[in-house]
Amino acid sequence: MSGYPAWQGRPTLGVRIVKGVALAFIVALVLFPLWAVVATSLADPQQVIDNGGWVIWPERLSFEAYSEILAGGIVSRALLVSGGITVVGTALSLVCTIGLAYALSRPRLYGGKPLLLLVLFTFLFPPGMVPLFLVVHETGLFDSYAALILPFLINVFNLVVMRGFFQSIPEELFEAARLDGAGEWAMLRRIVLPLSKAVMAVVGLFYAVAYWNRFFEAIIYFNDQTKWPIGTVLRQYVTGGAALAEFGEAGTASPQSVQMAVVVLATLPIVIVYPFLQRYFVKGVLTGALKA
Repeated sequence: MSGYPAWQGRPTLGVRIVKGVALAFIVALVLFPLWAVVATSLADPQQVIDNGGWVIWPERLSFEAYSEILAGGIVSRALLVSGGITVVGTALSLVCTIGLAYALSRPRLYGGKPLLLLVLFTFLFPPGMVPLFLVVHETGLFDSYAALILPFLINVFNLVVMRGFFQSIPEELFEAARLDGAGEWAMLRRIVLPLSKAVMAVVGLFYAVAYWNRFFEAIIYFNDQTKWPIGTVLRQYVTGGAALAEFGEAGTASPQSVQMAVVVLATLPIVIVYPFLQRYFVKGVLTGALKA
């Protein structure tokens, strides 16, 4: 009998077969809807109508849905708006999160414990929609892209993960830097940031996805529909064919193809970026959570 625990031993052939079948089934469940969305967006309008709105394998590729929504200008503008909000918001959120996480990770910070408890209090009891609306109104952020960035500048979960990662850095490195005359800013720039690429990539991905997917706030804070991000425009398209007429972009493509094309365009940027950050994902989250 082996001295290793059961979960560390090599699984039998039957167990491996069952795991492989289960994994293949789960992957099929995930990929099938994605494939159906892409196939419907590329299918001929008549085929979409004949199949009741969904196509699994398009008989003839058609890009009418994409050309229709991009020619109208609404989706193109929304993609640019979401791109700008995501880039600016992610950069500002990373700067603020890194600064506050580093300050809270230092043992000699005056008032660090009360400040940390205050931050955690906002995580346990987040503000509702009405207080957030009043803050945006009183600060004059209506019809401004800042309304989609400033109220969500720091996410407490991301802050805790990054603080835990900073605490895992050996204190001997900071002591050696102090002996060389380095200040807090120098230690952050020369020691902490070079060692924190994994957690910064993960937290940056979290922030980017959150900013890219933000849609509900734009409905409340923007009176001008031309300022809507892609998430809000996507909601208007997917909720029904009436949205096409509302935007003035109904054309020859079937409504289902147009809806699926907008879904593809809205998800494509995140799908492209994620593989480049995936190798940092597990490492950054697990390491940052050790002392959270």
